[in-house]
Amino acid sequence: MNESVAHAMNDNVISVEGVEKVYGYGHSALRVLKGVSLTIRRGEILSIVGPSGAGKSTLLNLVGCLDSFQGGRISILGRDVTGLSVEDLSSFRNRHMGFIFQLHNLLPEFTALENVMMPLFIRRTARREARARALEVIARFGMEDRAHHKPSELSGGESQRIAVARAIVGGPDIILADEPTGSLDRENSRRLTQILFDLGREHNTTIVVVTHDREIAAMTERTITLVDGNIVS
Repeated sequence: MNESVAHAMNDNVISVEGVEKVYGYGHSALRVLKGVSLTIRRGEILSIVGPSGAGKSTLLNLVGCLDSFQGGRISILGRDVTGLSVEDLSSFRNRHMGFIFQLHNLLPEFTALENVMMPLFIRRTARREARARALEVIARFGMEDRAHHKPSELSGGESQRIAVARAIVGGPDIILADEPTGSLDRENSRRLTQILFDLGREHNTTIVVVTHDREIAAMTERTITLVDGNIVS
């Protein structure tokens, strides 16, 4: 293997090879992904677009080790995740991935600050260190004065900023975002996306975004179009 090929392999953080996802059995089986193959490089910011039902969120969930699949192979950071146990997958996600969802998924009983600290608590990071790191990230989003408010006291845009802060606080190698700005107006959507992408570039973080927003997709470095379970461009 020559040096350039070896470097390219080391530079690939996500490798999806011929992956198939089927829901149901027999005549009622629904093939959502039909042999999808995709490679994503370290530090790349990529968007996945396509019509509703094309399999975008399904593909994102598989890359995020949140669901199983029936055929093919997925490697993350050079590790084949196909046969990992539930416990190993959970630990792997916590160490290497950050997730952003359209509906925030903030824990209502905790403050914004505590929500951002949560991934660090799971890693058993000391409370003082976790608090300092969470406050630093929250400050990047201009949310210092809202850090001690609970989710019910935050606006939709504020909640989503906290959700993004939670995703990046642990310094993940990969951030996976499913319609992360779908509930925001255009101005807040662009602003939040720009902050996320700037942070990604600062830390050479790979970011994969599923979106219906062509303006958001245009801000990424590469766009994959998924139609009827197949990558078409």
